[in-house]
Amino acid sequence: MNRVKSPIGKIFSRTTTLIALVPAIAASSLASHAANKHPFGIDDYSALHSAGPVGISPDGKTILYDVTTDGLKGPPKHEYRLVDVNGSNPRKLDLPEKFRPTGFTKDGSLWGTHELENAAQLAIVPLAAAKPVLIISLPNGIQSAAISPDGMRFALLADPRPKDPLAGVHTVVENEESSLYVVGVDGSGGAWWCPDLKSITDVAWSSDSSQIAVMTQVPKIGNHDLRSSVNVCSSSGLRKLAEIANGTAGLAWSGDGKQIVFVSTTTPTLTPEHVWTVPVAGGLAVDRTPQLSGTATTVKSDPHGKVWVEMHKGVMIEVDAFADGRLETVYRWPAGVIENFVFQPLIKFPEVLAFAVGDPQHTTNVAVAVGSDLRKITYEGDDTLAATSLGETRVVQWTSKEGIKLEGIATLPAGFSENKKYPCLVLPHGGPEANDAFEFNVFTRVFAGLGYVIIKPEYRGSTGYGADFLSSIYQHFGDRAYRDVDSATDYAVAQGWADPNRLAIFGWSAGGFMTSWTVTQTSRYKAAIEGAGITDWLSFIPTSDTWQTDYDARLQEKDPTPMLQFSAVMHADRVTTPLLILHGAADLRVPTFQGREFYVLLKERGKTARMVTYPGAPHFPQLAEQRRDVLKEICDWLAEYNP
Repeated sequence: MNRVKSPIGKIFSRTTTLIALVPAIAASSLASHAANKHPFGIDDYSALHSAGPVGISPDGKTILYDVTTDGLKGPPKHEYRLVDVNGSNPRKLDLPEKFRPTGFTKDGSLWGTHELENAAQLAIVPLAAAKPVLIISLPNGIQSAAISPDGMRFALLADPRPKDPLAGVHTVVENEESSLYVVGVDGSGGAWWCPDLKSITDVAWSSDSSQIAVMTQVPKIGNHDLRSSVNVCSSSGLRKLAEIANGTAGLAWSGDGKQIVFVSTTTPTLTPEHVWTVPVAGGLAVDRTPQLSGTATTVKSDPHGKVWVEMHKGVMIEVDAFADGRLETVYRWPAGVIENFVFQPLIKFPEVLAFAVGDPQHTTNVAVAVGSDLRKITYEGDDTLAATSLGETRVVQWTSKEGIKLEGIATLPAGFSENKKYPCLVLPHGGPEANDAFEFNVFTRVFAGLGYVIIKPEYRGSTGYGADFLSSIYQHFGDRAYRDVDSATDYAVAQGWADPNRLAIFGWSAGGFMTSWTVTQTSRYKAAIEGAGITDWLSFIPTSDTWQTDYDARLQEKDPTPMLQFSAVMHADRVTTPLLILHGAADLRVPTFQGREFYVLLKERGKTARMVTYPGAPHFPQLAEQRRDVLKEICDWLAEYNP
């Protein structure tokens, strides 16, 4: 569930002049520069910086942004900076180490979370202050916060239960709770609003700051069917507007304040993908985009009454406006995608929007809206990438053997020649209700640096291609989606890019499932790498921390066959491809035993397999040294089994 001339542009202009004056010298200089470049590798990944917008100052003149890098060790590093909206005067902020800013208060201070006793608490940091002012401390910390349009209060999502005094001794397995706590910006008047709501997923303030739209979703433990409800909450009580027989994403008020806007679906996959509304006065929820050819992944409203929608169209991501029941494309990033966007949430202040934009040749950076155009104002990562040789990235289309029109992203190695065959890696995405975006990707760049052609297929079940395409994965992950992924390899071979004797496959999460399943179905791949993949659907569906939205909602005690038919563990004897299994040791999304079960069965049958786990790591490792090891393990496996 996306212009100030850049320094690169200035360098290009100067080089053009030199070529006109002294062509021989310029050509020699350019050749030398190209020769000094190297393939993108693991050390380049560690050094690479990116930037994304965090907030906008009340006067609309300054953007707060976050510069991130992984480095060599530890969790991702964050450096918060300010920059003028025209891209000038960037400056680093000296903030408390455990403070994570989210936005600005009316007086220009920063608000966000400060870690206290391993819990995130609401805090405000005046820009001239040395330490945060703690506004509220709740027993279990806060999960998220939103400032009201008048700037006078915060809406916090938090677990209202008392802290377990034996938390260090035991863990009680139960659903997490999320309720609504409202408090003044000075820390006064704090109270739980609508305390009967225990499983809140989204909130949105009304423009007059008197009410909060609240979306709830039934928790997984104790419920077989996913359901949501739309509510309006105020200090005087709760009004339930509608029940939604599916999941939802995002929440917004219409410009006239008469409708609540959100994203939901009626498809069996449960993945939200159409824009819906429900009257604030109560009534039926209505799908406002029944013929949508792409996928609406989330919505949010700004204090000026505009509703914004993140829209996936194939592998491109744009930002649309929703009004009067219609969608209109407003912002696109040329030859790339919009990954995120922020606006000033306070009313009576200038309307300024900032975006995170990226493309296959540049990491994510900050852009601002100028009319209907976007102007890039940061250039993080360009210094690192200037020293590397990057091949072309293309959006490609093909038709599978069964007549399905498919799309994907192909990344070619530097110096690619149409007359040469290369080792090929097919890389199915996770989700599976997600898509690959046309942006810079560390994995593909590292593997392309090894000389591989990389192809990322948007198989049935991917977002961006409409409801029918997305929902066709339901109960068909192991046949329809598998055939689509395999057809991407057929396409690469047919183009003459891929050496049919040097094929490999790698995926993480749902892509990990696709890898483990693929090696039970074909021996065409010489090497395979499965990261945090599902190998046993029968045990995965009840033990994962998320709703199983893409596979099967039937009860296993009635008939386990549907859950077993696409489980790789049931076909371990068929595997001939050497398989590397990577898994976080603390993974709750796809529990680690999924990988271990398959690994043990493979080794018992004399198959070539290796399993590596990462201590303390969740669904994907968060420590730089573990992420580097993931890349190294994959590169070493490819070198040994697909040389």
